Amino acid sequence: MSYITESLKQLFGAAPTRPSKEQMSVEVKEIHLYKKENPFTKADFQQLQEEHGPASTKWRNRRWATLIFINLLFVVSYYFDVQILEGALTASRFVGFHMADLNSALQVTLAFKHMVLNLVIGTVTVFIIWILLGGRTFCSWVCPYHLLSEWAESLHLYLVKKNWVKNRTFDRRVRTVFYVLFALMALISGYTVFETISVTGIVSRALIYGPGIALIWVGLVLLFEVFYSRRAWCRYVCPIGITYGVVGAISPLRVKYNVKDCHHEGDCRSVCLVPHVLDMTIKGRASDVNVDVSADCTRCGMCVDVCPTNSLNFEMKGIGKHL
Repeated sequence: MSYITESLKQLFGAAPTRPSKEQMSVEVKEIHLYKKENPFTKADFQQLQEEHGPASTKWRNRRWATLIFINLLFVVSYYFDVQILEGALTASRFVGFHMADLNSALQVTLAFKHMVLNLVIGTVTVFIIWILLGGRTFCSWVCPYHLLSEWAESLHLYLVKKNWVKNRTFDRRVRTVFYVLFALMALISGYTVFETISVTGIVSRALIYGPGIALIWVGLVLLFEVFYSRRAWCRYVCPIGITYGVVGAISPLRVKYNVKDCHHEGDCRSVCLVPHVLDMTIKGRASDVNVDVSADCTRCGMCVDVCPTNSLNFEMKGIGKHL
């Protein structure tokens, strides 16, 4: 199955395709067989962790710095009227050049049944940027709610570890249902319903123009994620990720998995926002020695940071160089 087809399936909620033995390359079959006959012991795992040392935070630090910088640039431009990055994440102008969030542009187009020139320019600009960046990069590198949710997730995991709460999951296909519902509501009502409740838009506008009553809704969503379901908004509700994921499916920038040195300790899946995209890291499931992680990946880099054998890396297709 092609990378794009598999990416679209996962974006809309399907489970990752598990390759049959016939679909596996000869080389990867030999690697799977060798690992089966020479399994890692607990002592081997401990030695590996000791040699690797503490998990890196390189990509997390880069991502947090980028996210904070972009959102602060909106704030600085507004308060000091320097006109560098005006507006908010839903629609903005960078040094006078229009930019539009792809999902917001879709909602507006459905609601008003046409696109004005500035919206066309802004949409095309962002479309090109996210073809280059790929996946759901917007979610983890730009969205301010993602950072809040990441901190809330840390608290949630602490409470789970203490057995004070349980993490509850939902069928991932529910996000596709919401995606269709929001689109239909915009089309039928002529009103961008999702933008009213979008925590991304609410947090972005609150940072720039000051807090408002809508932040109560953001707080309720965060409380739900802390005490009930880890990253529920991003995983099961928000349509923004689907929109960017579809565009980013053809991007040359991807996370690549190499099965040869991986010992399947599972740390990568435990830190991943969307662990289904790392299904190939489970023992015996890789279809080839090198496998690209699907476009439902947020490109957050946490799996790259935590991998003790560098089996996961960012790579630009066609160049073949780790970033």
